[in-house]
Amino acid sequence: MSSELLVDLSEEVPTPQLEQLKLATVEDQQWPPDESPLSKSDVSQQFDAASPHLPWDHPFYDIARHQIIEVAGDDNFGRKVIVFNACRMPPQHQLDHHKLLMYLKGTLDQYVESDYTLIYFHYGLTSENKPSLSWLRDAYREFDRKYKKNIKALYIVHPTMFIKTLLILFKPIISFKFGRKINYVSYLSELENVVKCDQLVIPACVKEYDNKLRASLKPTAQPPMSPPASPPLPNQVFGVSLCVPSVSRKCRVFQGLEIEGIFRRSANVTLVKDVQLRYNSGMTISPPSEMEDVHLAAVILKTFLRELPEPLLTYQLYNDIVNFTSVPSEDQVTAMKTLIESLPEENRISLRYLITFLAEVSAKSEVNKMTNSNLAVVFGPNLLWGRDNAMSLSAIGPINNFTRTLLDQQHLVFT
Repeated sequence: MSSELLVDLSEEVPTPQLEQLKLATVEDQQWPPDESPLSKSDVSQQFDAASPHLPWDHPFYDIARHQIIEVAGDDNFGRKVIVFNACRMPPQHQLDHHKLLMYLKGTLDQYVESDYTLIYFHYGLTSENKPSLSWLRDAYREFDRKYKKNIKALYIVHPTMFIKTLLILFKPIISFKFGRKINYVSYLSELENVVKCDQLVIPACVKEYDNKLRASLKPTAQPPMSPPASPPLPNQVFGVSLCVPSVSRKCRVFQGLEIEGIFRRSANVTLVKDVQLRYNSGMTISPPSEMEDVHLAAVILKTFLRELPEPLLTYQLYNDIVNFTSVPSEDQVTAMKTLIESLPEENRISLRYLITFLAEVSAKSEVNKMTNSNLAVVFGPNLLWGRDNAMSLSAIGPINNFTRTLLDQQHLVFT
């Protein structure tokens, strides 16, 4: 599938919210063909936001089960990362491409209001699973300005002559502005400049292909390997164990609460790295309110959380939080207090600091547009992730729901 389908399009088809959906574990079924294409009313009626599972007969189960589309936290610039795996696409006759398109739009709809990055793993696209050109054309028309406005980069990993030729053919209808966002990535190691590869669940066949590409090169032409982890600096703050560092306290007090879209925008990567270096070197940092860009302070806070060696909510609570939707609503505050009280003291103090601050942000949501739900979408994946560092679509909804409930009930939970 060509990644340029995702941009510069003209019309919008409303799609269901996939935020709280979770796949049911069942054996493969023989999927009956659709009698007619899904309409807007069909889709909205079939999705039940209160249900944590997708049953085998759900209209989107046969798409989601392939894990073609995944969400992988934030990149190095604080932008949400959406991954598309071509190798996981089944043969054409086994996949409803119309549903795939709507599922992709439903995933993007959760993030298009913020800056985001797309990573497309091209390896594995063959003549058997490749969509038709007519579908590519129709899909291209489905995406309007809201999908391309905040996409900051599209990375095509392991591009072939096919994908490059296809982009040339589509060039007359691809805007110059979007064309500048397309980047070819020849080796996985090059992605390290964008996102930490260990937070991506990269398919094994893609890794094997990357190794073969490396092995085929002459020694002098080998692409750089990911640099080995260096020991932490004496005053290091980012990427080390939690200790209620000054970055949390300083970001807690900045006065950018009335900036519309706070925490949704990315920041200049050079400035982000400079601030990180100054923190890690023990240098004096100006309060975020005095920084040139309020969004820089917001990104610094998200980056600090994401680079913790273990998430703030800890791996130990992962299953409890993912399954929290099964707790009756009348028992959720008590259950949440029990979970938080089981956290290490430094995690509990930092979490209270952060949630109290975010409550102040949402209190001004009429101005900054950051409600508890919006903040949960932004911070949920930065508070908890699995041990493999990736965020599956089945886990994203429950984690975001837990974060939203924590924000809603913070005055009771942190008594």
